[in-house]
Amino acid sequence: MGCDTNCGLLTGAIIGAVLAVLGGVLIPVGDNLIGKAVKKEAVIVNGTTAFQNWLVPGSTVYREFWIFHVLNPSEVIDEGAQPKFEQRGPYTYRVRYLPKENVTENENGTISYMLPNIANFEPDMSIGTENDNVTVLNLAVVAVPAVFPSTFMQSIINTWIKSSKSAILQNRTVKEILWGYTDPFLDSVPFPGVNPVVGVFYPYNGTSDGPYSVYTGTEDISKTAIIESYKNKRTLSYWPDHCDMVNGTDGASFPPFVKKNQVLRFFSSDICRSIYGVFHSKQVVKGITLYRFIVPREAFASPAEVRDNYCFCTDPVISENCTLAGVLDISACKAKRPVYISLPHFLHASESVLHNVEGLSPDEKEHETYLDIEPVTGFTLRFAKRLQVNLLVQPSTRIDPLKKVKNPYVFPLLWLNESAVIGDEKAEMFRAKISSRLQLLSTLQMVLIIGGSVAFLAFLGSYFIFRSKKLK
Repeated sequence: MGCDTNCGLLTGAIIGAVLAVLGGVLIPVGDNLIGKAVKKEAVIVNGTTAFQNWLVPGSTVYREFWIFHVLNPSEVIDEGAQPKFEQRGPYTYRVRYLPKENVTENENGTISYMLPNIANFEPDMSIGTENDNVTVLNLAVVAVPAVFPSTFMQSIINTWIKSSKSAILQNRTVKEILWGYTDPFLDSVPFPGVNPVVGVFYPYNGTSDGPYSVYTGTEDISKTAIIESYKNKRTLSYWPDHCDMVNGTDGASFPPFVKKNQVLRFFSSDICRSIYGVFHSKQVVKGITLYRFIVPREAFASPAEVRDNYCFCTDPVISENCTLAGVLDISACKAKRPVYISLPHFLHASESVLHNVEGLSPDEKEHETYLDIEPVTGFTLRFAKRLQVNLLVQPSTRIDPLKKVKNPYVFPLLWLNESAVIGDEKAEMFRAKISSRLQLLSTLQMVLIIGGSVAFLAFLGSYFIFRSKKLK
């Protein structure tokens, strides 16, 4: 017996309903398939996409440096005047292009490695050469009051400072400031074990950072890339309480299925602490949708504003009773040298920090740190890590070059932007191996749900129209 119009409409409605229900049923099934696909490629195991990008960065990483050149050196030296700055740069280096070393898979679901440090100058991406001269702070002289707080020792050390004719400022090449030079004052000190070579990043080339030990995700995918230990410890021995913990990943990737409301934690040995990012916006890079997470102002806020930051306040005098924002004293991990870290141009710092210097102009767009993360896999496909290196300048009645200094203040040396974006080849591999599969599964779910629902409603509507006409 053939099916009449009434029967056909009912059949269509039923088929639509079945498709819609099937789409709904496939949500957990699809999610499970997506989870398996992600686990297959996102865990740090030899042969996966994650491992390839983890072992060697999936894109070229550059460090751009801007040096703060002092425009009024004679006033600073002779009168203790406020320094006026002009940033010079970028001087660009290619970094992080060597594969991780001493890679060892452990039985507890972790993998250990050393991170080699290397920097290769890129003249085509720089405004000048490494031999450009700049007027900057005298790193060795300014560190004396912090390293030797005893006035007796300062008096003795001042003898060698005077004999070397060292001043509070000096002229050096970009290469010397970044990677090291023999300081004439330190070179004259007769104490055994004194290294006369100093530099903002000395020693760097040819050294290694670590060892790191991170979870592979094979036993628990929610721990993928999270640091289990750094230098064989879970703490740093630099800060009190929770500030001393090594939290999160190294920033290159995060556990899969990143949500907008998450706080993403990562550790940076450059700033001797763990820090965090919060969701900012969606981005699209080479056809791949990413979540941008930024390091917020609160991460460098004073304990007076963000109570959890209390353990980063180590000197109540310099920090103005822990009310100073935007600068971080990391001298504990720099052999007592008075190194202070901030965002470039003192972004988000207290007004008093900016008022002690001239020529800096903080700008969020140019100076903030961000990570652009593919949310399903947790891979960081683009980033810009920006920070500024400063030294604390303190007055000293025993050190001749520091006698004119009126009050302690944070003196900027340089700022850097370490950045990368996924290359075309890696982006294509990412889309082929991961994005296209995930999109196919998600599309199938949505087609079944939407198509089935529309078909069900359409056929149901047609059925009631047909019934109403028939009744008339």
